[in-house]
Amino acid sequence: MRFALPPLVLLLALLPSAAQQPAQGYLNFVKQSAAELRAKDAPPASRDEWAARRAALRKNLLEAWGGFPATPCPLDPKNHGELKRDGYRVEKVSFQTRPGVWMTANAYVPDKKGKLPAILQVHGHWKGAKQDPVVQSRCIGAAKLGFFVLCVDAFGAGERGVGTALGEYHGDMTAATLLPVGLPLSGLQIYENMRAVDYLLTRPEVDGERIGITGASGGGNQTMYAGALDERLKAVVPVCSVGNYQAYLGAACCMCEVVPGALKFTEEAGVLAMVAPRALMVVSATRDAFQFSVGEAKKSIAAAEPVFKLLEKPKNIHHAIFESGHDYSKAMRETMYGWMALHLKGDGDGSPIKEPAFKTENPEDLRCYPGDTRPKDWVTIPKFAAAEAKKLLAAKPETFDAAAVRTVLVEKALGGFPDVKHTSKWKEGFEDITMYDLFPEPGLKTDFMVRFDPKAQRGTRPLAVFLSVEGDRAKRWELEQAAVKAGWSTITITLRATGEHALKTDKVGRAADHNSAEWALWLGRPLLGQWTFEVRQAISLWAGERAEHQKGDIMVIGEGPAGLVALCAAATDGRVTKAAAVNTLASFVTDEPYMNQRLGVMPPGILRDVGDVAHLALIAAPKQVLIAGGVSATGKPLTLDQLKAAYRPAMKSKGLVIEEKLDAAGVIKALTPKP
Repeated sequence: MRFALPPLVLLLALLPSAAQQPAQGYLNFVKQSAAELRAKDAPPASRDEWAARRAALRKNLLEAWGGFPATPCPLDPKNHGELKRDGYRVEKVSFQTRPGVWMTANAYVPDKKGKLPAILQVHGHWKGAKQDPVVQSRCIGAAKLGFFVLCVDAFGAGERGVGTALGEYHGDMTAATLLPVGLPLSGLQIYENMRAVDYLLTRPEVDGERIGITGASGGGNQTMYAGALDERLKAVVPVCSVGNYQAYLGAACCMCEVVPGALKFTEEAGVLAMVAPRALMVVSATRDAFQFSVGEAKKSIAAAEPVFKLLEKPKNIHHAIFESGHDYSKAMRETMYGWMALHLKGDGDGSPIKEPAFKTENPEDLRCYPGDTRPKDWVTIPKFAAAEAKKLLAAKPETFDAAAVRTVLVEKALGGFPDVKHTSKWKEGFEDITMYDLFPEPGLKTDFMVRFDPKAQRGTRPLAVFLSVEGDRAKRWELEQAAVKAGWSTITITLRATGEHALKTDKVGRAADHNSAEWALWLGRPLLGQWTFEVRQAISLWAGERAEHQKGDIMVIGEGPAGLVALCAAATDGRVTKAAAVNTLASFVTDEPYMNQRLGVMPPGILRDVGDVAHLALIAAPKQVLIAGGVSATGKPLTLDQLKAAYRPAMKSKGLVIEEKLDAAGVIKALTPKP
């Protein structure tokens, strides 16, 4: 049957609209995967079992965070002035957490003699960071009650943003620069909080045996993890932050809260239990977001309580619930003061303590570097990531064992490929177009369209798989048309969580796929790995079952970020003979936040474990790899010389072809087998 509709109109009519798609399909798949990973969780039966489990949890957390330095660098603390107030003073200080990386902080020092209990205050997602009035309030209140308080700016926030103004968000594509080097922001911030404890121990006013930690929102997450790992913290109070990992799936959370692969080895309850037998109070609000809700927090607390009982400290875990929204309110602060007084001073029974009257400061007056006075060589998150990336690449050996690195690419960087078979369902067919539903994994559906020239000789057709993550049908259409005219059969896949299958609420800041990519990270299966696996399943469905394609070329062509999927497919699938990356990111290395990129193509540790984009092309050698244009990390087109510099590690490969710019016809011509 033939149609009078123009080909592009026909294509658009056949492809389903976003409204027709099961928008929750990917989310349901992620939730089901998480539930299966944690289905066998059970409390430990003995102290010995818990000791072994705790050691494994610590090891896995450190691995997820890329490890902590074996030898801490000198703190080299600096004082930037102080404010004298009634009953206390506020010192503006900074100290070094890693070589060249400085943490800005405020120390609230009571006018009291002798060794004092101390509280490390971590701010969370308040725009002013340590300077914010909400954060100041719990610092001043605690200081007036006799606690030495250290309040720190988290890496990327407050005075430590890319710019110097307060209020900058440290998540989305700023924090994403850390993923390829294998040092996610969550781990960096935990290590820095441990260095803040190191600083507290240098203060003559502080009793090192009586230190606590508290924070809300993202600061509550930091509180939980630092409390789990650092046994110098005797009282731990996370506020409006505890729920469970599975509750994150379906919600938007900051990159500073994501622990890559955590669901493969624990639930949040395991982290809470690591605080035992020390004191843990979880504060929840009745009107908080679902992932921090009272009900979800209760699940984790209930699963952690058996460990506190096992260690004979059942009263050292407590759940305080407030009729409130997401906050660190006065009532919450007073409850925290009572808990800290009991466990750090030995005073009272843990009941709330009335907060003294006080007045907060002008945020600018608390800054170590007011206005634009911060040193010009200040190390920001992207600058730190770039420096680490360059060190990793400089350490790569000259000889390259492609087979060994390929295994690492699959198992570590891409998260492994599941041992499952695809299924499919025919939807409709025409003379030269056939539509399928492809089920690459149980519970997950995507679209699969095949086109070919019915006049072409069947036994000689090369096959091209076209990929895009942007849902730009017109752009894909140009490539398909050129391929069909050249006698190719074509497959177009709508990759999971993209295009017509994209979630309507996926975008956060500069990250178009923020939520779907983060949920994938929790599972330990980055979207780049899931997309690569989807390509493999599509090839198995069509080319693997048809004799006319089994001996011909199979090419994978990706546009924009999908070019990285094409390179990974060529590097990991022996059936793929050629690949093309069209206008694709040329290097993961950047000292600025990513722009116009996808969070899903930033697998944790790929620079450390595998290499840069060029190394993906090198693993695919000697297959033909076409680089048709390319862009920088900030989305700017690169010249031919810049592309060659970026792909230098792969330049010896005879199959590598680099062109500064090619139109659709040029891409197809470059890949078309010579007669």
